[in-house]
Amino acid sequence: MEHIAYGRKIFSPLDFETALQTTVDALKANGFGVLTEIDVKATLKAKIGEEFRRYVILGACNPKLAFKGLSAEDDLGLLLPCNVIVYEDRDGSVIAFLDPALMSSLTTNTALNEVAHDAEQLIAKAIKTVEAAGAA
Repeated sequence: MEHIAYGRKIFSPLDFETALQTTVDALKANGFGVLTEIDVKATLKAKIGEEFRRYVILGACNPKLAFKGLSAEDDLGLLLPCNVIVYEDRDGSVIAFLDPALMSSLTTNTALNEVAHDAEQLIAKAIKTVEAAGAA
C-alpha cells in the first residue's frame, strides 16, 4: 500500500467493475456502509460534456465510529463520510482512501484520535482484501 500525502492507495490488476464491487464488499465486511457513489465520468459528461476515465468516489461510513466522533465533536460532519476512490489506471484499477488521521489532525480535539485510528485500521483492512483479490 503506497502512502500518498493525504491517504493511501494501491494498484490492482482487477478490471474497474470488479475492483469497484470488491471494494464496496470489503468496506461492508469491515462495518462501513456506502452512503454515496459519485460516478465522476458520468457527471463530467453530463455537466460539461467532457470525457473522463471510469472514476468513482465512494462515501463510506462506519455508523459506530461516526456516532463516537460526532458525540465528541459536533462539527466533525464536515469531514464525513470517509472518501474512497476507485478509478481505471493502466491495465487495472487504483483504489485509494483519505487518511482519517489527517482529517482528525484538522481539529484540536484529541478524543477524535482514537476514532481516526480505528477508521484507518478498518479501511486499510478492506483495501488489503481488495489487494488480495487482485493477487489471486
